[in-house]
Amino acid sequence: MNETYLMRSLMFVPAHNTKLLESAIKRDADILLLDIEDSVPFSDKQLSRDNIKVFAKRTDLKGKLLFPRVNDRESGELLKDAHQLTIEGISGFMYPKATKGEDIYFFGKLLETIEYEKGFPIGTFKIIPLIETAGAVMNIKEICCSCNRVIAVAFGCEDYVTDLRGKHDAEGISIITARNMICIGARSCGVLPIDTVHIKVHDLVDLEKNLILSKNLGFEGMLVLNPKELSLVNQYYSPTHEEVTWAKEMIRLSEEAIKEGKGVAVKDDKFIGPPMVKMARNILKKSELIEKRYGVC
Repeated sequence: MNETYLMRSLMFVPAHNTKLLESAIKRDADILLLDIEDSVPFSDKQLSRDNIKVFAKRTDLKGKLLFPRVNDRESGELLKDAHQLTIEGISGFMYPKATKGEDIYFFGKLLETIEYEKGFPIGTFKIIPLIETAGAVMNIKEICCSCNRVIAVAFGCEDYVTDLRGKHDAEGISIITARNMICIGARSCGVLPIDTVHIKVHDLVDLEKNLILSKNLGFEGMLVLNPKELSLVNQYYSPTHEEVTWAKEMIRLSEEAIKEGKGVAVKDDKFIGPPMVKMARNILKKSELIEKRYGVC
């Protein structure tokens, strides 16, 4: 089910700022994270909810999915966020400061109650937990498997490093273990892992270096702070023409081998085994999803 969601780029947009909301329409982010949490002053929480209710009715979103980032369960604002924003046009919610599976289970049950009350099919609204603490990293599998609404899980590096009492070094050594664990935990539960924001928003060379590492680690997409990052982010999390060509060839050779009664196919003196075929199918699925959404890959 999660493979039906295109999540290369998830861009934060402070929901109290109508100018930034208007600008977000023109951007190429797959998902807009309409923020009601950290980037919004307490006095503007209700304004943010009201803006989102209007924004969700727009007809020019061009396939973008809307996931408000709500306030956590300790804030006193979560019930207002959830009750007011379980509306048409909203696909789900980013839940911040998730520390254990119980947090997400609680939020899932809250959404279930509201869905029942409002007449939505149970399970309509999905959840993307945000992993921001050392405890959350240790509990990553529990969080990912706590509720079948969880379609992706994202890493928040700055809060994590603060909680760790470490330092976000230029080489990213302090967060590499967490990135690995989040990918492994998410994939083991069939959940899409989303990498942390790139904090040097004007350094596109450093962004590209991080994207190469991120894709190699197994991330499906990345959180984005600045629209100027979107082009590179979408590029790196999209299959290349060469990858699609390779994948089609792997499938063709595998199918031919099956028809001929062979156990495995061989290309360039290399065996084409089940892992390569599975990788090829994953590449083609993502390529087809992009083509379906945007008409191009």
